[in-house]
Amino acid sequence: MSVDQKVMRRQKLRWRVRAKVTGTAQKPRLSVFRSNKDIYAQLIDDTTGVTLAAANSRQKDIAAQSGTKTEKSVMVGKAIAQKATALGLETCVFDRGGYLYHGRVKAVAEGAREGGLKF
Repeated sequence: MSVDQKVMRRQKLRWRVRAKVTGTAQKPRLSVFRSNKDIYAQLIDDTTGVTLAAANSRQKDIAAQSGTKTEKSVMVGKAIAQKATALGLETCVFDRGGYLYHGRVKAVAEGAREGGLKF
């Protein structure tokens, strides 16, 4: 399977998930992007197209920590949950972004749940 085929396969999965998952101001969408090295999470209000909060593994406080990529993913989940509670948000919908709910993507979700988000 070539790189183009893998990218298109994930893109089709992503579109399928996005057709069913939308976020509002009261219940934003928690979108996850996973690169080979880092992981990114955003809380998005799809009605206005605005990112409410974002966290990633490149932030100084998370990047300074030692640990595996999965452990850093849990930290990203906790960081996004902390930012959400600061905005007064308690619930969200999870957008896995075409990735399997496994490994680092699952770790972000578990970290967000530990931080107090419900989805």
